[in-house]
Amino acid sequence: MITAYVIIALVALQRLLEVAYAQRNTNALLARGAVEIGRNHYPLIVLLHAAWIVAIVLFLPKPVIIHWSLIAVMVVLQVFRVWVLATLGPYWTTRIITLEGAPLITGGPFRFFRHPNYMVVIAEIAIFPLAFGEIWVAVAFSLLNGAMLFWRIRVEERALTARRGLAGQPKPV
Repeated sequence: MITAYVIIALVALQRLLEVAYAQRNTNALLARGAVEIGRNHYPLIVLLHAAWIVAIVLFLPKPVIIHWSLIAVMVVLQVFRVWVLATLGPYWTTRIITLEGAPLITGGPFRFFRHPNYMVVIAEIAIFPLAFGEIWVAVAFSLLNGAMLFWRIRVEERALTARRGLAGQPKPV
């Protein structure tokens, strides 16, 4: 049981470190004149991710059986996440921040996927609870996350439209 708690604590710590890194990047971008888009949904994302971790802890079966192959998949997902963060560098945030004139990142995993970080999150939200046999936590939070990402990606795509090379086209009247 203690091993499961340690693993969950490590994932929670990683999330907290990511939020701190994202906040640092957000502050720097805002200081450069960037703007935040879709601010209203951000607290819901934070709540969703916090509730996901809490649910994993609360619904740990007794005795805990850890599916180590799924923990290994989580480790691989973290490598992919680091690739995304390293590719975006100072532009990576947990919010939708857009800076006019900033380059649109197309290298790294963005060569293959439009939203690689969201792909990691989708996989994590399903796989991590399954590593402890928590099927209902995986299903419930995957559905909630799917709804949240449907909303968020639409907001993000609108924010990035001008930076995708469409800025020079005539605007509809």
